[in-house]
Amino acid sequence: MDATTIAAYDRSVPRYTSYPTAAQFHGAVGAVQHRAWLADLSHDCSTVYLHVPFCARLCWYCACHTAAMNRSDSLAAYGRALAKEIDLVAEAVPGMMVGQIQWGGGTPSQLGAANLVTVAKRLAARFDRRSGSETSMEVDPRFCDEEFVATMREIGVDRVSFGVQDFDLEVQKAINRLQSIEDTASAMSRIRAAGIARINIDLVYGLPKQTPETLARTLDAALDLAPDRFAVFAYAHVPWMKARQRLIDTESLPGAEARAAMANLVAERLVEGGYKRIGLDHYARPNDALSTAAERGGLRRSFQGYVVVDQPSVVGLGASAISSLPRGYTQNIADPGRYQSLIEAGCFASARGLELTAADRLRGEIIERLMCSFSVDLDDVCRRHGASAPSFISEVAELPKLVSDGLVERDGQSLHVTERGRPLVRFVCAAFDAHLAHADGRHSRGI
Repeated sequence: MDATTIAAYDRSVPRYTSYPTAAQFHGAVGAVQHRAWLADLSHDCSTVYLHVPFCARLCWYCACHTAAMNRSDSLAAYGRALAKEIDLVAEAVPGMMVGQIQWGGGTPSQLGAANLVTVAKRLAARFDRRSGSETSMEVDPRFCDEEFVATMREIGVDRVSFGVQDFDLEVQKAINRLQSIEDTASAMSRIRAAGIARINIDLVYGLPKQTPETLARTLDAALDLAPDRFAVFAYAHVPWMKARQRLIDTESLPGAEARAAMANLVAERLVEGGYKRIGLDHYARPNDALSTAAERGGLRRSFQGYVVVDQPSVVGLGASAISSLPRGYTQNIADPGRYQSLIEAGCFASARGLELTAADRLRGEIIERLMCSFSVDLDDVCRRHGASAPSFISEVAELPKLVSDGLVERDGQSLHVTERGRPLVRFVCAAFDAHLAHADGRHSRGI
């Protein structure tokens, strides 16, 4: 990207892990709607996401709903609440089948081996499981001993996403996350020795004190670890949302031009290393299921990033967890204590959400196709949603500018994101976002 393009697009924009985004969720959707919408899943197959909002200590860069928690009684109480929420869902959705299971956080290992096993067994007891479905878990390599590896094997984990972020010591100090290459490599060796062969590595660019030179060294070290996939995210500096980010010296954050150079460097190094570019920020080996799905047009975008699933519905369990259901989105209350109180009282903890309109479904499909495939046939999508493509396109005021800036090419009613536009695809999606004007300032920078 040249300096003019960077200056023109250096502004906030959603990540589009959903449409409408979580910024549009509101309190008029709650437990009543959640229970009713869950009932639509009866006899369907759904992904289950379990959120553990705790870590041993907090990293300053993190914008997730998580808190430092080391008290065994509190962790056990949260585990009981997760198991109870599974019971509530099972009662509301008789006959639902579970496909993919995703454990996220926070740090799921912080829940403790016994609590993890209890929750996993409750899930297995209350729902049938689709054969061959994957169970994934986010793992902090600093807390991945032999006992935890054995626990993952016991509960059926067959894919691990290792949080790395950056290996440079000065960057690690700036984000309060010290993690050596040696510790990470040892954790990966334990995982592989236990027979868990599918491994992802998560990295972040745009961190404080990070430069293209330090990032290059991190990329080389990460490539040496030979994971199956990489997810490399742009750092989202949102201190108005996460107070811990105020501990980061904003003067040490890379500027837009440096961030753009880092994004380009990531793509160059990982592609040279034998990985295929998947969507905006994922990379996978050519024979990986993610690569195959991208080639066949079967890639999906969710709150967990790019996924290969044929179950569009996600049932979120735990504090702050989001459910993506046929009629809309619901999100549990973020405070773990209040979440536990509601669940223990036999109530769903849904605190906010959004019911999808026909226009949301149309625009959401367009945005997902752009994020996943970098192209969309607007005539085909509009026809299936009962809309006129020419009329719809005439309402997209930003489209001519995207074309003139070289980010998009138009062929009749089809749009194709150019190689120049690929790093800025979120801005292309934003042109179709009817809600964005009402969420100004609630998103991170798009470069």
